[in-house]
Amino acid sequence: MVRARRSCRSCNETEKVLAARSRIAQVRAWEALDSRGRPTVGCEVRLAGGARGVATVPSGASTGAHEARELRDGGDRYGGRGVRRAVENVHREIAPAVSGLDADDQERLDRAMRELDATCDLGRLGANAVLAVSVASALAAAEAGGLPLYRRLAGEAPPLLPLPMVNIVSGGAHAGGAVDFQDFLVVPVGASSFAEAIEWASRVRAATAELAAERGLEAALVADEGGFGPPLPSSRAALDLLAAGIERSGLVPGEEAAIAIDVAATQLVTRAPGRTEPGENENQSHLTYRLAAEGRTLSAAELVAMLESWCHEFPLVSIEDPLGEDDWEGWAEATRRLGGRIQLVGDDLFVTSVERLERGVAAGVANAVLVKPNQAGTLSAARACVERAKEAGYAAIISARSGDTEDSWLADLAVGWRAGQIKVGSLARSERTAKWNRLLAIEADLGGEAGFAGRTALARPG
Repeated sequence: MVRARRSCRSCNETEKVLAARSRIAQVRAWEALDSRGRPTVGCEVRLAGGARGVATVPSGASTGAHEARELRDGGDRYGGRGVRRAVENVHREIAPAVSGLDADDQERLDRAMRELDATCDLGRLGANAVLAVSVASALAAAEAGGLPLYRRLAGEAPPLLPLPMVNIVSGGAHAGGAVDFQDFLVVPVGASSFAEAIEWASRVRAATAELAAERGLEAALVADEGGFGPPLPSSRAALDLLAAGIERSGLVPGEEAAIAIDVAATQLVTRAPGRTEPGENENQSHLTYRLAAEGRTLSAAELVAMLESWCHEFPLVSIEDPLGEDDWEGWAEATRRLGGRIQLVGDDLFVTSVERLERGVAAGVANAVLVKPNQAGTLSAARACVERAKEAGYAAIISARSGDTEDSWLADLAVGWRAGQIKVGSLARSERTAKWNRLLAIEADLGGEAGFAGRTALARPG
């Protein structure tokens, strides 16, 4: 018995030493640049035991109205997009508040920053400032524990390599409105490993470039996320080009390689909802959607009908944001007509918010959620959204932003959280390949232990 008590006392002392080593000792931040050359927040967190984590957070172009709010300086610097105020908030307020906290307790750390900010959208301190500290702390805690970040996040669960969505043709805000819809992506649904999935996506990208050149289209320049942005007459033409690229690659459409679309319909909305008149269908959307590149305007029902017809013509497996961020009636119609056939992903609709996801689940709207940590503002909030999606039977897709950085921690989130899917852009531009390369390295490190989500990660319509 005496020996047992001594052993227990020794364990407690060891735990206290380890806890002390993982306490936050120093936080510093700076103004960095994202992949579009716009300012963002970089941050380093050092722990008492010497471990450190460094993170530079992303920033979106097509941002939803309900997501956590970045803090920008205004004025003349960088066209008003400077982040010196956010950096100052890290030094003056966040650093003193988190000093001494255990970086290994992510939820407590993130909660402390939310309480310090005291706004619903982190707009006072800046979601860019808060997320930078949140991510850097997670990386420092992983280093302190002698683990890669994905292992620390996975805990006892086996890591899972995600099915990639790879951007091939870009439009919307990512490509200067070359076409109205934002992204046309290949999904290597038949691949048996992550490495094979990336190789197949590369084949499709190369074949699509060849076709574009043969058709006299410019394919040398790339859009924000590395996809091709050739001038095309319509979004359907972009879909035709990608479908032809899959066939040219030698992969079997639908069986080995399928297509995902990001409509980003919030950017197409032309007017606010009107009130329903007596006798009018109260479940009918009153929003209209302007396809500027095509010179036409569609009702929500017409937009859904067009997408439905594409599902019959093309190997579509996923459509993101087919309706606007507050068009709940339109989303209900889209889910009724499309949800039994394909994955319907809410990005602007859910903005990585558990509260908005709960509303969607209660209404039976969509069947998948896009997860962007900077929409939520902290890693804890983003993870909670992934876990709630799983509980509700929704698919979860970890996503980068159009203004991203060379950091690769997003890949670790996808593996450690076992999300099953990831979307970070194309196979060009280093801020994109950094994530793909990290996933390839993780798969190589895991060897025979590596599990790959594959087609089963897609939302199961029904």
